[in-house]
Amino acid sequence: MSTIQREQSAPLSLPTQSLVMPDDEHNRTLVENVHPSDWMNPEPDGRYNMVVIGAGTAGLVTAVIAAGLGAKVALIERHLMGGDCLNVGCVPSKGLIRAANAWAQLRDASVFGVRIPPGVRHDFGEVMARMRRLRARISRTDSAHRYKSLGVDVYIGQARFTGQDTVAVEGPAGNRTVTFVKAAVCTGAKASAPAIPGLAEAGYLTNETVFSLTELPARIGVIGAGPIGCELAQAFARFGSHVSLIETMHGIMPNEDRDAAALVHQSMARDGVTVLCCGKDVTVEQSAAGKRLVLDSHDRHYDVTVDEILVGVGRTPNVDGLGLETIGVEYDKSGVKVNNRLQTTNPRIYAAGDICSRYKFTHAADAMAQIVIQNALFPHPFGLGYAGMDSLIMPWCTFTDPEIAHVGLYEADAKQKGMEVETYTYKLDEVDRAILDGEEDGFARIHIQKGTDKILGATIVAAHAGDMINEFSVAMKAGVGAKTIAATIHPYPTQAEVNKKVVNLWRKAHFTARTRLVLTKLFAWMRR
Repeated sequence: MSTIQREQSAPLSLPTQSLVMPDDEHNRTLVENVHPSDWMNPEPDGRYNMVVIGAGTAGLVTAVIAAGLGAKVALIERHLMGGDCLNVGCVPSKGLIRAANAWAQLRDASVFGVRIPPGVRHDFGEVMARMRRLRARISRTDSAHRYKSLGVDVYIGQARFTGQDTVAVEGPAGNRTVTFVKAAVCTGAKASAPAIPGLAEAGYLTNETVFSLTELPARIGVIGAGPIGCELAQAFARFGSHVSLIETMHGIMPNEDRDAAALVHQSMARDGVTVLCCGKDVTVEQSAAGKRLVLDSHDRHYDVTVDEILVGVGRTPNVDGLGLETIGVEYDKSGVKVNNRLQTTNPRIYAAGDICSRYKFTHAADAMAQIVIQNALFPHPFGLGYAGMDSLIMPWCTFTDPEIAHVGLYEADAKQKGMEVETYTYKLDEVDRAILDGEEDGFARIHIQKGTDKILGATIVAAHAGDMINEFSVAMKAGVGAKTIAATIHPYPTQAEVNKKVVNLWRKAHFTARTRLVLTKLFAWMRR
């Protein structure tokens, strides 16, 4: 059985070391940065231009930009500054994934003629210790002391609106009341779980607790084959866990192109992940041997016993205790309701990040924070680059191996909008660097509006797709099309050459027979 020490949702009056587990030097450093044990909340001195509730990415960016512009800013966080991204999301997951990929590369090194001595093993405990050490190092950027040095008044405690321009902060060292001109709700969302019979009784992990593991589970069931489920299922499988990945829909990553998801599915299968998609009638019960997952998948019945269950589906907005009802801020199960300018139903209150967005990404929260700054603090745009949510070009990436990255519209989306599109796909097994790297499973795909060179969307499946998608994102944001990418020199040999090669398919398709005939006649005339 695996050993796990879980993150605690303890009252602020308890020792801060209990906020993150296990209690080691790395986590103590983390906590002292993002929830200092000796922190004294400042005494409010006049009205703030902006009060920001929640110190995840959206809140941190909102606060630091506003303060940098000269505004008087208060930032309130009840738990850990840095939010999900630093503490239980992007940072720890990528640390774990990188280690899993390193082990997989070592495992597969024989294809490059590299002989690994028998008996070489990984140390999962050291893998997790490395993750905690690096997370603690990165936490300095999000620390309370750093934000204080940048001119932000940082309050540690529970925030609650008490009036149209007041927020009460209930902290470990006493209560404070702050007044504001404008406020931003950036409290994010928390992991939720499906209503599966027996799941709560048996116990389960989420992204908020899985990174407290100190030993590798021999058997793990993962519920949900979206980005979180697929990333962690593959990582645990690479370390040697027997992983059963359960998804109610068909296949994995149902929002991605089917052939893109299929390549990741094949890679995960090679790593030992068993995918039970179209799962129905799922139940869980605790037994002497472990946790039993019983379900039907593709007309077959499965009874799987695991040591741990990881739930990777669903997010619940963090609205409890904020007093939003008292100030006329509407919300529902999806989060706080906002308009295109990220203004709530109370015109003095804005929101950004997971609390109000369908884009549950750190970079989305960053971009939304800048929209809040422009619209809340300035009566007119001052060239910050953002006007509203409809101005955003939003890329994203799932960090499996290979990665899947996407920006803009899918082909089906474009057709639903009545757009005529031309779609081109170039496979990585025709790109020299991908062949040499042994990373041929993948492709680049672009969707171009018919009759133009305008790029409507792009998908890349590759080992470093998250880095490679940026070229298309920049082109779409800048309003330049396929002609510009085709005319751009790409260094050889790189896997990013696939971006130019897929655009060249469009260029060749528009080199018509009539054009060729005209040029043939011209060249013949020049030979006279």
